[in-house]
Amino acid sequence: MSQGDATTGECCALCARQGVALTRHHLIPRALHGRKRFRKRFSREEMKGDILMICRPCHNHIHRVLSEREMAESYHTRDALLAQPDIAEFARWLSNRPPGFKPKSPIKRQR
Repeated sequence: MSQGDATTGECCALCARQGVALTRHHLIPRALHGRKRFRKRFSREEMKGDILMICRPCHNHIHRVLSEREMAESYHTRDALLAQPDIAEFARWLSNRPPGFKPKSPIKRQR
C-alpha cells in the first residue's frame, strides 16, 4: 500500500466512525524525520512506525490546527491529540456523523 492509499474496514482512531476510508497519519511528521532534534528524541522505528489510521476529515483537521513542529513536540500520541481541545471537540462532533459525511472546509481568508 502506498503512502496515500486509503483503507476501510476499521474505525477512525480519533472519531471512531466505522465504514469510512482511513488514511495514515504519522504522529511524528515525515518532514521532521531528518532533523537532529527529533532524531535524538525518537528512534527510527518510532518515527516511521508511529502511525494512526484516521479518516480524512480528522486528518485535515489535525493539520489545520497544529503545525508539524507542534505535532512532533507535544502531540505525538493518540491520547495527546485527543487532549488537545480543538481536536477533541471536532472528533466528538464528527463521531455522530454518517460515514459519507464530509464537513465543509473553513473559508480561507485572503491576505
